[in-house]
Amino acid sequence: MYSYQYPRPAYTADTIIFCKDEILLIRRGNEPYKDMWALPGGFVNEGETSAEAAVRELQEETGVNIGVDTIHLVGIYDTIGRDPRGWTISAAYAVSIDSKPMVGGYDDAAEAMWFSIKNLPELAFDHKKIISDAIASVGL
Repeated sequence: MYSYQYPRPAYTADTIIFCKDEILLIRRGNEPYKDMWALPGGFVNEGETSAEAAVRELQEETGVNIGVDTIHLVGIYDTIGRDPRGWTISAAYAVSIDSKPMVGGYDDAAEAMWFSIKNLPELAFDHKKIISDAIASVGL
C-alpha cells in the first residue's frame, strides 16, 4: 500500500430529494448536530462512487429507494470548517420525484419528514446552502 505525505479529507455524499415544492430531511440521531434537521447522507465507502453512496445513504436513513441513474450532481462542498469532525468534502446530488413515498427514520436518522421548501427548519452543516443550490438547479 502506498503512503501519501498529504492528509486526506473525509468524503461524504448528500441527497436532495424533491417532490413538487417539498424536500425530504432527516433529524440527526447522532452528534454532531444531534436532533437537528439535515439532508440524508453520509460517508462514501471505499469501493463506491459518491453517487452510489448518496442513494445508499438515502435508502438506509429514510427507506426511499431511487436509482443512481436518476440523480444529478448539484455540486461539491468543501468550505473549511463545514463539518466539526474535521476536513470533509461532500458531493451533493438532487432528484425530483412525482409522488411522496412513505418515509421513516432508520440507521443513524432519528426521523425523516417532508418539509415545504418555503418553510425549512434550522439545518445542520452547510445544508441550507446545498438546498439553495439544488433548488436553483431544478428550477423551483
